[in-house]
Order: sequence, then C-alpha cells, then structure tokens
Amino acid sequence: MTQTIAPRFRTLVLLLLAAACALLAGAGPASAHAALTGSDPRQGAVVDRAPAQVSLTFSESVSVDDDALRVLDPKGKRVDAGSPSGTGGTTYSVKLHAGLPDGTYTVTYQVVSADSHPVAGAYTFSVGAPSDTTVSASPQAAGGGFVGGLYGVGRYVSYAGFAVLVGGAAFVLACWPRGSGVRVVQRVVVSGWLALTAATLLLLLLRGSYTGSGKLGDVFDLNLLGEVLQTKTGAALVSRLLLLAAAALFVAVLFGAYDKREDEEKRDLTFGLAVGGTVVAAGLAATWAMSEHASVGLQAGLAMPADVVHMIAVATWLGGLTALLAALYRGPADAPVPAEAVHRFSRLAFGSVIALVVTGTYQSWRQLGSWTAFTDTRYGQLLLVKIALVAVLVGIAYLSRRWTAQLAQAATAGVVRQREKHEKGDKGEKRDKGEKAPVGASPARKNGKAAASGTAAKGSTSAEGGKTSGTSAKAGGAKGAGSAKKSGASNGSGTSQRAAQLARQRAAVDAARQKRQRDADPNRFGLRRSVLAEAGVAVVLLAVTTVLTQTEPGRTEEEAKATGASSSATAPEASTGAVTLDMPFDTGSQNGRGVVRVELDPARTGANDLHLYVERPDGTAFDIPEVKVALTQKAKDIGPLPVAPDHITTGHWSASAVQIPIGGDWEVAVTVRTSDIDQVTVSKNAQIG
Repeated sequence: MTQTIAPRFRTLVLLLLAAACALLAGAGPASAHAALTGSDPRQGAVVDRAPAQVSLTFSESVSVDDDALRVLDPKGKRVDAGSPSGTGGTTYSVKLHAGLPDGTYTVTYQVVSADSHPVAGAYTFSVGAPSDTTVSASPQAAGGGFVGGLYGVGRYVSYAGFAVLVGGAAFVLACWPRGSGVRVVQRVVVSGWLALTAATLLLLLLRGSYTGSGKLGDVFDLNLLGEVLQTKTGAALVSRLLLLAAAALFVAVLFGAYDKREDEEKRDLTFGLAVGGTVVAAGLAATWAMSEHASVGLQAGLAMPADVVHMIAVATWLGGLTALLAALYRGPADAPVPAEAVHRFSRLAFGSVIALVVTGTYQSWRQLGSWTAFTDTRYGQLLLVKIALVAVLVGIAYLSRRWTAQLAQAATAGVVRQREKHEKGDKGEKRDKGEKAPVGASPARKNGKAAASGTAAKGSTSAEGGKTSGTSAKAGGAKGAGSAKKSGASNGSGTSQRAAQLARQRAAVDAARQKRQRDADPNRFGLRRSVLAEAGVAVVLLAVTTVLTQTEPGRTEEEAKATGASSSATAPEASTGAVTLDMPFDTGSQNGRGVVRVELDPARTGANDLHLYVERPDGTAFDIPEVKVALTQKAKDIGPLPVAPDHITTGHWSASAVQIPIGGDWEVAVTVRTSDIDQVTVSKNAQIG
C-alpha cells in the first residue's frame, strides 16, 4: 500500500499543476477594472471640421504616459501633439495638429487602470467624410503575449506562496507546535516564502513590459523599472519584498528558537509569534488589497480591510491544508501527526470558511451589483465556478472532519487500552513479589550449607597442592593476561562496528514497522485521501481566483454596456443615450482654469435635460459669475439656440425641456465668465439621434 501511494501522489500533483497552468494559459489578456465610457469625437462620428483635441472618458482614473493616447491619419502617421493630460475627473485628452485634412482617423489608447490592470483599445472617427485607412482599428494586445502569460504565472505563484507561507506557519502555531521540528513541515513553509519572494521579483521585472510594449527585451530595462517603482503597483511590490524580509526573521525564529524550547516555554513564545505573524501576514495581504480591485470603486475604504481578511482566511485554510497533507504523507514514522492536531486544524479551517463566506458575499455584491451579472458577464461566470469549487471543497472537508473524529476516537481508545495494560502489569508485578518472599527462605538456607561445604572442600584440596599448584597458577595467569590484551584490542573495534550496524538496522526496521502500522490504520488512510482530494481542488480553485483577479468586474462591464461604449468595442456606436462633453477652459485670470461638463439626456430630437458642471483642475466643484450655453447645427444652418441654465448648487447648473429640432451633429458652445472682464467660449460637437 505504501509503495503505491507515493507515485499516485506525485502523478496527481503533476496533473493538477498542469490543469492550473492550462487554465492560466487560456485566460488571455487581463481585462481591466477601468472601461471606456465616452469619447469626443465619438466612435464612428463624422464631424464637419477637425477637432482641436481628442478626449476619452473612463469609468475610473487611469495612469497615462507619453504614448498612452495616439491619433493616426489614414496613412498611419501620428497627428497628435504633445503628451496626454487629464482634463478633470476621469477624462483624458491629447491635442491634435491644426489643419488636418478630411478622412478617417484612428484613436488608440493604452493606459493602466487604478487597480493595476492594462487597458487598451482603438476606434475611428472621420472628418468631412469617411475614407479608406491603412490603420487597423482592432484593440492593442494589452497584457497579452508571452510576457502576459509569464505575468499570470507569477501572480498564481505569488498567491500560492502566500497561502503556503501563512497557512503553514498558522498550522504549526495553532495546531501542532511540535511540528516546528518536523523537517517536511519546515520545508513546506520555507518553500512558500521562497516562492512568494521569487514571484514578487519576477512581477516587478515584468511589470513595465506587461503594461507597455509587451516585449521580453524590455524586462531588464532599468529606465522602465524606475518608472514602475513610481507607480502604485511598483510601490506595493517593493513593500511586499520588505515585509518578506520580516517574514524570513519570523520563519527563522519559528523553526529555530521556538523549536528548541520546551512545551512550557513554547506557550510563552507562541503568543508573541502569533501577534507578529498576524501583523506580517496582514501587511502582505494589504499589498494586494491596496493595488488591485479592492482599492477602487464602491466603498474602497471598507473593501480593502475585507479583502485582507479574505486573503488571510484563504491562506490559513489552504496553506494549513498543504502543511497537513505533507505531514501525513512525508512525516517521520516516529512522529506522526496526532489526532488532536488534526482536530484543531479542523476547527481553524471551519472559522476560515465562515470568514470566507462573509467577505466573499460582500465582494461579490460589490463587484457584480446585480443577479444578472452572474450569467451575463465573464466575471460572474468565473465567480460561479469559484463558488462551485468552494462548495466541493467544503464537502470534502466535511468528510475529513468525520475521519478526524474517528481518528480521535481510535487514539482515545488506544490510550485507554495502554493504561489498562500498564495497570494490569503493575498488579501482576506486585503479586509476584508477594508470593516469592516466603518460598525463597528454604532454598537460601540449603544454598548456604552447600556453599559452606564447598568452601571447606576447596580449602583442603588447595592445601594438599602446596606450592606446585600456586606456581602453575601464576604462570598460567601471566600467559592468560597477555593473550587477553591482544584479543581484546583486536576484537574491541570490530564489536563496536557490528553493534553500531546492528543498531542502525534495528532503527530502520523499527521505522519501517511503525510506518506500516501507521499506514495500515484505516482512519488515518482515509484522512490522507480526503486531505489529498481537498488539496487537488484547492490547486484549481487558486487558478480560478488568479484569473478572476485579472477579469473586468461585472458591475463595470454592465455599466460600460449601458453607456454603449465597452472598452473592447470597435464598431460604431449608436447615437442614443446621454451625451457627456468635458471641455477644459482657461480665461487667463487667477483661478480662471477648470473644466466644464455638459450632459444632454437622452440626446435625441425633442425635449432634453441639460446639466452643466464646473470643476477646478483638481476635480472640486466651484461657482463662476456666469455661464451660457448655445446649440448650433451648421450643416442645416440652425442656431445658435441659446440655453439659460438655472443655478442648482455649487458648480451645478441645470435646464429642462431643451428642444433640439432635428438630429445630426450639433455644436455645443459654453461661454464661461470668471470675473467682470475675463470670459472664454469653448465648444464640442455632439451627435444627436
């Protein structure tokens, strides 16, 4: 039985790892939390004259570099001027060269969302009339290719390493303190630390290429690495490396000074290690929470602590399971995992599952927002797979708890039987001593007489021998002493070697016997199989979780669909729904810079609601003395149609029942006055359906 378990164990582990790698390889480029929700000019729009700039609006703030936004003419030549800049809120623009000819222009963008994922896409608009173009409007491959695959593997290894490191240490401290001296448990925890450290370094090197060119040659570009270190994700990875240095000290104490202490002394040190380990584990988990999905969007202040609890609960459960599995299969025969340790881990895992359910329910609501998102979005579908895997894992864990209970009962029965055996042995020994005392008196007296007569006989015989016997005795004694010294010197070393060899053989035989007895225990064998099944499901569950963290949340995807501008869309948009126009202004006076945002709803012919917002460059609302709006349709020579919005609150004006007589491309002009003499008029075109 023992000889077949190890090959099966290795084969199953390899198959599960292959399945996890296949799942990661099939995940494709990372979908981002940020989505393109608006643009000016809009996708597929045909404008009468070339715009002065191109603006893109995302669902959240993004990071842009010099090449983040590019505009290409029909021949593929860049016509954007300068670097992209934020115009307030989540809108970013790039200026265009003056005097652009008619034709179809392609806008491409590649930015990094606030939750660290790359966002890329492209669309076209036309000036005058559409024309042929040599530029492909397909989205750029953000986060894909070989570098993207390596980055995904690095994320998976980092999650797995964190789980094994934290969960293995928790298993030793909370469940099996004597396990700190077991070599296989030490290897599991140290392997987790090494995996997390190596994966973090790999992610730091790949980050620049992953969010940029996607070329493997840029991995060792020091300038690119310097730019990465200035980003939120780069700071999180560096913080993780510093915390791993503290974790290395924790592991050294756990398997060094802690292991050498006696049980009483271990109790005093356990509390300190538990507090320190919890702080380090929370810090490591926070490096993910503060740079990924939890850090942006709805209720970020509550989502980040919930994400930290979620990650620690996962690590405690799955990492402790890994340590238990290794101890059950590879632990020494003379120090098997006691039933009490397994029972303690069962309680610890149950508490972790409760924390997972609570935090996971909150995260699901936050990332989905509706029941339909479970089936209509990729994030929701992956989440259903994850929930199913967790349910399977909990079911197998229930079987493990049953095996644990039976193992504990068997151990208790064994202790009772051993105690009864000792008690019977003690009673038998006392009874034997009591019976021998009176019977032994007669033989002692007989032996005493025989000894006396024997001594007398020897005395007379020696007396008759006289000097002759004494001389021969001396000679014989001298020869015997010499031969004894020689034989003792030659036989002493050989005897000690044979004794040592026999001792090693006995120890090996005893260890093999103990291992056979341990493996023959049906309760322990059943527990090993159920824990192995749990670990197998956990490997796949971790892979699904890794893919899930790289997928656009369902709430964002549905919002993008609702606005008709999904981040991956390349087809022209329909001119329906609300229109949002962001127009930066500068009157040239003090506090004369800002952004005016105009919203037209439903942007169709007939009555529309108009909302106008004025914000400073930092996004804060502020009031100005006067603001006026005019609508013009130059193709039909209609307008300007004046609109006088009413002041609602700070930085907010509104007008209802704004009549737009016909559809088409309308110019929306806004006159902003910031003082008695300083004013400016800014305009943008909007497609009215």
